[in-house]
Amino acid sequence: MANNMEGQAMFAPPAAEGPSAPPAGMFDSMPGYEGTIAGGGGGFLPPPMPSCPVPQPQPGPEQPYWNIPSISEDTARDAFVLYVSSKCCYSSAPAKDGNITNMEAFNTYRYRLETFTESRSTEWSHEPYNGQPVDAYVQPPPGPWDIQAKSPSFFMDNKEIIKVPCTSSLKNCHVCVGMGRRPCTNCVGVGNKVCWVCNGSGFRHGDDRCNHCNGRGRENCNHCHGQGSKQCDTCHGKQQLLVYIRLTVKWTNNCDNYVVEQSSGLKVDNLSKVSGKELFRDSQYMVYPVVGFPDPAVVQAAQRLVNEHQAKYSQTSRILQQRQTIELIPVTKVTYSWKGKSHIYFVYGNEFKVNADDYPATCCCTVM
Repeated sequence: MANNMEGQAMFAPPAAEGPSAPPAGMFDSMPGYEGTIAGGGGGFLPPPMPSCPVPQPQPGPEQPYWNIPSISEDTARDAFVLYVSSKCCYSSAPAKDGNITNMEAFNTYRYRLETFTESRSTEWSHEPYNGQPVDAYVQPPPGPWDIQAKSPSFFMDNKEIIKVPCTSSLKNCHVCVGMGRRPCTNCVGVGNKVCWVCNGSGFRHGDDRCNHCNGRGRENCNHCHGQGSKQCDTCHGKQQLLVYIRLTVKWTNNCDNYVVEQSSGLKVDNLSKVSGKELFRDSQYMVYPVVGFPDPAVVQAAQRLVNEHQAKYSQTSRILQQRQTIELIPVTKVTYSWKGKSHIYFVYGNEFKVNADDYPATCCCTVM
């Protein structure tokens, strides 16, 4: 039983773990970055005022009223047959043999405004020290909006993370207190655990010594290989951290659509999945709301969205470019008869999508 007593003497209280959050004193005070915090950023930084007058938006040319020719009966039927063939529970008979009695065209306008913005935010960050340059206080750091970033193509979302120059300093790791290793949480820093075979007794049955732990009553911890500690995950065993300010630059294409209500009966949500014929396109640093368009609902929507975008995005980001377009989306309401009853379906968009909520020949499939 002496072996068992020896094993019992190897117990030790759990080792205290280092703090997970960096202490406030770990970060230096950098001119121009006094409000920067760690782990969450300091919020979006307002852009500076332009150093020169910005170009004024110019009205686009007035556009003629364009109508898209109605689709043919063959096109409407082919689209209907293709739609039905994609439904496992739909009989193709109504689509192929139904008698088309009426076709009515509804041309629908969609106005779209895109505002391409650049926003910047900062936060304190750190990484294991592997000999990187330490440049804090060599000279004042550049302002967050003075740092060059490679802008993507207009209207393409992107993000770039930049280490702010002249903010990097060297600190002891706050998690392992500069030791490079942390107590193993699995064995509470002892390096071994109670043998799971003999439950710490050192014996299996009676006086038979436990072969798994050789009678010790304990076995080496697999997580730390018996060392009682593991490499610190924060500093990767380097003991020191490079602490610096991280700048996050985001380019975002903010887009809003307005679809003019039409009386066909097709739900407007369906139109978000299709394209139309582009009637108008205007791209400038700041666009001027559409003028002279024959549908007043489009003109009103353009005025409202342009005002909303400029008020919303100019406060927290820098507007780089705006683009407004108008599409004409064809919608055809098709009435057909099948077995003496009248039914309807819609063909819409350049893709000839079909919506048929009251299809007359469906069945329920049951998997046994």
